[in-house]
Amino acid sequence: MASHTLVPFPPELLAAKKQIREQARSYGLDFFNVIYEMCDYEQMNQIAAYGGFPQRYPHWRFGMEYERLRKQHFYGLGRIYEMVINNDPCYAYLQESNALIDQKLVIAHVYAHSDFFKNNFWFSKTNRKMMDEMANHSTRFRKHIEKHGYDVVEKFADVCLSLEHLIDPYSMFMNRGPNDTAPVEAHRELPHVTRYQAKDYMDRWINPREILEAEAKKNRDAAAKKKHNTPSRPTRDVLLYLLQHARLEDWQMDVLSIVREESYYFAPQGMTKVMNEGWATYWHSTLMTRHFVDAREIIDYADHHSGTVHMPPGGFNPYKIGVELFRDIEDRWNKGKFGKEYDEADNLGQKKKWDKGLGLGREKIFQVRRVYNDVNFIDEFMTPEFIEKHKFYQHGRDPHTGQLRIISRDPQRIKQTLLYQLTNMGQPFIYVVDGNYGNRGELYLAHQHNGPDIEIKYAMESLKSLHKLWHRPVHLQAKIDDEMILFTYDGHQPKQQTIHDDLPPPAHQVM
Repeated sequence: MASHTLVPFPPELLAAKKQIREQARSYGLDFFNVIYEMCDYEQMNQIAAYGGFPQRYPHWRFGMEYERLRKQHFYGLGRIYEMVINNDPCYAYLQESNALIDQKLVIAHVYAHSDFFKNNFWFSKTNRKMMDEMANHSTRFRKHIEKHGYDVVEKFADVCLSLEHLIDPYSMFMNRGPNDTAPVEAHRELPHVTRYQAKDYMDRWINPREILEAEAKKNRDAAAKKKHNTPSRPTRDVLLYLLQHARLEDWQMDVLSIVREESYYFAPQGMTKVMNEGWATYWHSTLMTRHFVDAREIIDYADHHSGTVHMPPGGFNPYKIGVELFRDIEDRWNKGKFGKEYDEADNLGQKKKWDKGLGLGREKIFQVRRVYNDVNFIDEFMTPEFIEKHKFYQHGRDPHTGQLRIISRDPQRIKQTLLYQLTNMGQPFIYVVDGNYGNRGELYLAHQHNGPDIEIKYAMESLKSLHKLWHRPVHLQAKIDDEMILFTYDGHQPKQQTIHDDLPPPAHQVM
């Protein structure tokens, strides 16, 4: 940062912060201690460029992000209102030039984010001292630069960062078992051979000894090859596989491990963007409209809140979708609009007037906040009635007029399209299948097709990056337009071929 002198808090804002904190707790929000820091716009842009952390390792992409934010602010195209870090204590930043009503809104918004970080299951495995860990990463990175040179380290970091999404976010919550099977003791398992039944005096002609020995040797060789194959089953954590098996220097392994560790830290934020922003918006609107908006501030508050949740036709605003879903869940569980009896009611008018007066809404949204991520949140709670009520239709440009128009009102199609965008944070499912493909030390990966095809251009660029780490040809099996394709990069020329029966395994055997 160019300047480390933070702006002092105005007394009025200090008082408001304390009141908002206590009111949030009275509603049941349970958050980490939040440390707010006041910044000028340049400090805010610098911290935002680092992903919210005051210290990161040096890399050109942070500088590029800073320039984008600086120009955005300079030309009046937008400003940063909130920035909050998943850490214990939680750090949040306020921009000094924002109006008091905006600062109060952001403070309420941040307390809800901190509550979400602390209590949502998908954040439970994250490093709660990541502020310190980021500083540690910066120190390690700079030591490598001192020893090997900035350009060398930065170019290698470019390669690692281009692959940063090749992790397994769910591995933090389950034991998938070891990637490699334990070796089998040779004396306990004899190689299988095909022996035909025969009388004793005919056995040496029916089952010739040299034929049996040749078959046994072939089976032993195959078993030995299989024993040393890795992984023993497809694995999604490609970065971990590279750390364990790629021929990397110690400093390269350290840089790759830093990228991987930070990818796992940020993964839950990608997995819960809709829920997290929806939860924060729900609570800032509840706290502000009921307690902290003066009469003279109400127009400004309404203007800024509406800007937060505005979603034009065909757009995607996680704040809007998230807050409306939480409100809908609260309303449904207050009225008892769930369960077998409600689902089986045939009369639309009866469903519309349905109200059992259960008052379970607040309890339900806290339970949802605790255990769901975006995918199962939307899959379970985005009902056809919700889509119709908010007109969350699919839009597209008319090829003749260029006008935006509705292309689908089908709730199942609309939900499925949204789930495709959110599943695995919008990234393809890529698995390492064989680290010794063709017994030549080549790396074979496969794309698990879950609906959308992969982007060929990006796939080939990823293969080039993988080759720089693996130093041998790399392959990717993927389904494109219902045809199975094998993409290959050998360090010189990318190529692709349709997978036929003559290609050796694991082609045709996975995904």
